[in-house]
Amino acid sequence: MNSLIVPVVLAGGQGTRLWPMSRSARPKQFLALTGELSPFQETLRRVSDPARYTPPVIITNSEYRFLVAEQAQELGIELAGVLLEPVARNTTPAIAAAAFFAAGRFGPEAVLHVLPSDHAVLTDENYWLSVDVAARAAHAGRLVTFGIAPTGPETGYGYIEAGAGSGDGVHAVARFVEKPDHASAEKMLAAGGYYWNSGMFMLGARSFLSEAEALSPESHEAARGAVESAKADLDFIRLDESSFAAAPNISVDYAIFEKSHLVSLIPVSFPWSDLGSWDAVWKVSGKDAAGNVVKGDATLNNTQNSLVVSEKAHVAIDGLDDIAVIASEDAIYIGKLSDAQRVGPMVKVLKANPATLGITEIHRTAYRPWGGYSSILSGDRFQVKRLFVKPGKRLSLQKHHHRSEHWVVVRGTAEVTLDGKVSMLSENESIYLPLGCTHRLANPGKILLELIEVQTGSYLGEDDIIRIEDEFGRK
Repeated sequence: MNSLIVPVVLAGGQGTRLWPMSRSARPKQFLALTGELSPFQETLRRVSDPARYTPPVIITNSEYRFLVAEQAQELGIELAGVLLEPVARNTTPAIAAAAFFAAGRFGPEAVLHVLPSDHAVLTDENYWLSVDVAARAAHAGRLVTFGIAPTGPETGYGYIEAGAGSGDGVHAVARFVEKPDHASAEKMLAAGGYYWNSGMFMLGARSFLSEAEALSPESHEAARGAVESAKADLDFIRLDESSFAAAPNISVDYAIFEKSHLVSLIPVSFPWSDLGSWDAVWKVSGKDAAGNVVKGDATLNNTQNSLVVSEKAHVAIDGLDDIAVIASEDAIYIGKLSDAQRVGPMVKVLKANPATLGITEIHRTAYRPWGGYSSILSGDRFQVKRLFVKPGKRLSLQKHHHRSEHWVVVRGTAEVTLDGKVSMLSENESIYLPLGCTHRLANPGKILLELIEVQTGSYLGEDDIIRIEDEFGRK
């Protein structure tokens, strides 16, 4: 029996309540919201002890695969596997697929520590004690959920009512409670014995899959088929789309935990937040004497208990209290910090309007495995971008049917391949890429390469790229 725990990190969510920073193309788990590392990286670091854990298994959206690989590489953390969901199907088939994969890789008796990738957790002594207790219970066949001791009548979390305890810190589950209104939350706090549903689990692969087969057979069969017919793609594992798409879109709480007789609860009291809204970010961040949290350039005067985040612009706020101001490169959200749960409905309004749909999906700065680009200016038949290429990286060998490009190097050294001819460009040097030419950009240097790209032509969409060679497996 492998005594090591297999971490399973769920990294496919979109985090719309942290708009405008979190968007479908780069969601909150990959953003450095409260420190130098993203929540995904903090989660990886939390399971990096080789004396306790195997290398982690990641399950994520195919669009995030390079973000996952890049952020793990930045920490020097080896991954046991990155499973790519072809379609979104909630947590039941995702965890089942990870369980099938882990059972094949580490054995059917493997114990999985299932963790969302977007939570803030303080790993104090109580945390590790609860992990050890949960692992023992999971080895004994229990499906363990972690319940967080509530610190207030939160309405953004589900609750779990604890049943009888067994004396070792493990409790039965009396019932699961949906996200309550404020009055109901206050009643549960007053009654005691209720805990926030953290979405963190410890479970044996064999026990979980057995319960999934009995309680959610469609999810079980979809996950089994998706793993059995999966295809390797570079360092990733693409789950079979036809199999995975047959799974119902259902959370593991509804499908398994609320029905299973094997479920146990471990109440815990370590500091935790799901970072599910801007007020949650404010609560876990360091504050000034007036209770303000500021990230980026801002000046606050006579302002208290507020959160200000700015990517580019200098934000000035005067005479306000309980305010959230979130200024991204291309959108600004302003609202009451205490009503931060309303961001989600606001995003639905934006998505429903074709004119504003784009700002809920993509950032002005797009990240790629080789670096990325920012849109600076666009108009009829022209577009200006800033390109940045990491040291040692290169773009695909490609051509365009509808546009030509000018590249001007502003920092670093560029290696440019143009119709088979290779040339080197230094700062303040430029090159013209005519329509239809075959070209490639690379950074052979030791510092970040930055260019200004001017596109001109009849069509300037990102889908006008014909990739001839691509080391990242894109088409």
